[in-house]
Amino acid sequence: MLKPGSLKSSIPQNPPSRKRYGNPRSRTPYKPPMDLSITEVGESFNSENTKTQQAFVCEICIELKAAASDWFRIKNCSHAYCRDCMVSYVASKLEENITSIRCPDPDCTSGLLDPEHCRSILPREVFERWGVALCEAVVPASQKVYCPYKDCSAMLIINDDGKKGMIVRQSDCPHCRKLFCAQCKVPWHVGFECAKFQKLNKVEKERENMLRNLAKKEQWRRCPNCRFYVERSRGCNIIQCRCKTKFCYECGELYINCKCKIDCFVCLLGCCGLIVVVNFVVVIVMLWRAVAEP
Repeated sequence: MLKPGSLKSSIPQNPPSRKRYGNPRSRTPYKPPMDLSITEVGESFNSENTKTQQAFVCEICIELKAAASDWFRIKNCSHAYCRDCMVSYVASKLEENITSIRCPDPDCTSGLLDPEHCRSILPREVFERWGVALCEAVVPASQKVYCPYKDCSAMLIINDDGKKGMIVRQSDCPHCRKLFCAQCKVPWHVGFECAKFQKLNKVEKERENMLRNLAKKEQWRRCPNCRFYVERSRGCNIIQCRCKTKFCYECGELYINCKCKIDCFVCLLGCCGLIVVVNFVVVIVMLWRAVAEP
């Protein structure tokens, strides 16, 4: 059984390069503004307690900052940087899957950034992404798997219900509702055992992908029970597979779970929704023609 987690990134795109943070070659020692001592640790310098408006140069962007509201001090050290650079710095670390974020100064060993202390300057999406990353970091690698579909990539937690050694294979992602193999970490390889699928060479795997693309192009549906590809020849959307499973051709859900039901008179007579099960030989021929065409 899988429990959903979320990996959808919402942090700013194209974070600045790490080489910009800190200046290890600088011969001039870092000197924080004199008024840093009257501002609470982890707060931006827009507090009412800030009594001066001393300008300073941010060691990251090397720009002069005149407004006190632009400053942000690192917890447990005396370093301060501008708010914009700190937001970009945190975002870039999260992109690198780093959750324990230290002071940008490479020589600083005491400065540590904490989500709660940085909350006042971070955009909501960056703060939430940090929280999600911290939660994911505590889950052992053996208990988590990611949805292999590029438009999802959600993190899922494997729950063996106390049955040690149990291998989870066919899984249904609760986010995108698509089937995948948790063992092989690929979209579900219907008709193949995991060991056999992993032995497939590159050409055979490409044929599997071609079959999926062909099914998508021809608008075939897979029976939610036996997973065979089917094609509707005529009739309404409610069809019955050869395994006697009724499902909706429009959404692919079981008939009893379908929210787009449209019953028709012929359905009531039990002779609507005739389907044609796609013959595997026909599929191979179509794939061969697709490969042979220049």
